[in-house]
Parts: sequence; C-alpha cells; structure tokens
Amino acid sequence: MCLFRYDDDPEPEEQVPAGPLYVPVRPGSGAESVIRLFRTPLGARTAVGFTSTHRLTEVLGEHQPYIRLSESVLRTLCEPLGASLVTVDPALSAPAVPQGAACLPGLSPVQVLRAV
Repeated sequence: MCLFRYDDDPEPEEQVPAGPLYVPVRPGSGAESVIRLFRTPLGARTAVGFTSTHRLTEVLGEHQPYIRLSESVLRTLCEPLGASLVTVDPALSAPAVPQGAACLPGLSPVQVLRAV
C-alpha cells in the first residue's frame, strides 16, 4: 500500500475510459445527425454511449442509428447542452411494452430511460 497519493492516480471507483462508444443519434436538418440525450430515473440529463452495437440494439432497438465517439468527445459536445453525465451501457429498468398494448387515450407508454 502506498502512503502517498499522486494526482494521476485514479479513484478506486473510477472506471477506465470505455474507448470509442456507439452513441445513439436522431436525424437532424438535412444530412446531419443529432446526439440523443436521455434522462436518468432521477431526472438528470445524460448522454448515452454503448460499448457494442449488440448492447445498443438490446436497449434501443435494431433500427436506432448511431455514430462512434470517444467518451471525452461525447462529454465535451453534451456539457453545453446541460448533459454533464455520460452513461455507458445503460439498461432499461422496465420491460419493453408489447406492440399494441392498451394505454389511456392520448397517452403513450414511457420508458424509464427516456429521450429528451
């Protein structure tokens, strides 16, 4: 055990950078893509990245478009938009709603990890 702490030592809870992430996007104006932002269960805005296309499609579906970005670039792009959190490989805490499920008139089913 080292008695001295250095500035470049990571915290034990800190995970190493995830590497290039698969970041969900939505169509923008023209040929542009816009990063999708989400909210945590507590309501904080967060950017989301996945470590594999398999994990992305498990959560958001096979037709979700994505781009590849590093975690640091994703954080830099989203902080000015109020999303200071980056969530890597999130999972929905509720099962997917089956197609054709009944809901109240005028309301749609909501996922816990929902798009902003």
